[in-house]
Amino acid sequence: MTTVTNTDVLSRVGNTSLVKLDSLSHNNTEYFAKLEGNNPFGSVKDRAAYWMIKDGEEKGILKKGKSIIIEPTSGNTGIALTGIANVLGYKVEIVIPEKVSNETKEIIRNLGAKVFETSDDLCPKVGAGTDQSIALATSIASSRPDTYYSPNQYANEANFRGHYEGTGPEIWKQTEGKVTHFFTGVGTGGTITGIGTFLKEKNPNVKIIGCQPQQNHLIQGWRNFEESAKPDLFLKREHVVDDWVSVDNDEAFSVVKEVFEKEKLLISPSSAAVYACMKKYPIEGDACVVGIFADDGRKFRSVYATQNVMTEEEFDNTLKEAKHMSELAY
Repeated sequence: MTTVTNTDVLSRVGNTSLVKLDSLSHNNTEYFAKLEGNNPFGSVKDRAAYWMIKDGEEKGILKKGKSIIIEPTSGNTGIALTGIANVLGYKVEIVIPEKVSNETKEIIRNLGAKVFETSDDLCPKVGAGTDQSIALATSIASSRPDTYYSPNQYANEANFRGHYEGTGPEIWKQTEGKVTHFFTGVGTGGTITGIGTFLKEKNPNVKIIGCQPQQNHLIQGWRNFEESAKPDLFLKREHVVDDWVSVDNDEAFSVVKEVFEKEKLLISPSSAAVYACMKKYPIEGDACVVGIFADDGRKFRSVYATQNVMTEEEFDNTLKEAKHMSELAY
């Protein structure tokens, strides 16, 4: 078990790097990746987890020495919640689909969480009667309401605020207010609505583009709205999304090695999917395009081997050569 107790780790949440993608940039159209893998627990979900835990504390719902945090997740939220809770002294229980990468589940367990695995798809289907992850987490939480605290990332306004008050302003500052297009995948909807709302308040002409995977997809953390209901958090502000672009599994996995060869970035399947969407979406004239790379690829060694993206030996060599790989807290 890995115990993280240094509270200085929490000061590293946010303020992630924005790097230019030379492989996509041309003439006066510049493309950038917001590298959320630079967060201390390795993903964009560090932001939501931190904001939801602090919100629970401020409201008196989450109490040290008494409360247990429980949450259904497709991976990154589980890592982030467990890691941050570890720092703050809370116990965590995570309900996760068995299809999630073995590395992800191992990280969550090593950070100290009790893990329940279900046979769900990669992203729990909000509103679906067959969903097991959300149903199980809800059942456990309701059995001892005075003990369990479920942040419920799918409806928690603190998830939205983490991006409205954090990620959005960072992107605006890092691009010097020049951002014209913004791309991200959608899971809970907190990232796209939080950042999208902020950017449109600064400039209503900024185009917010959602990336959506195929049905029965293999993109951990993403949601296809034809097979899953839209989360409440997203429904409140879905009007901020100007356009959608679809990406299938092959398109996403096929660019993983391309991005490494051209940019020296080892990226996750979801980051690869965003790159693929940015690459094929038509943008003409002067533009400043930003995409969220939700996490890096270091916990997808087994997935990339299974999907024939690269062998485990190739992965290890790629990891050694990759740039912008920050030191994780665990």
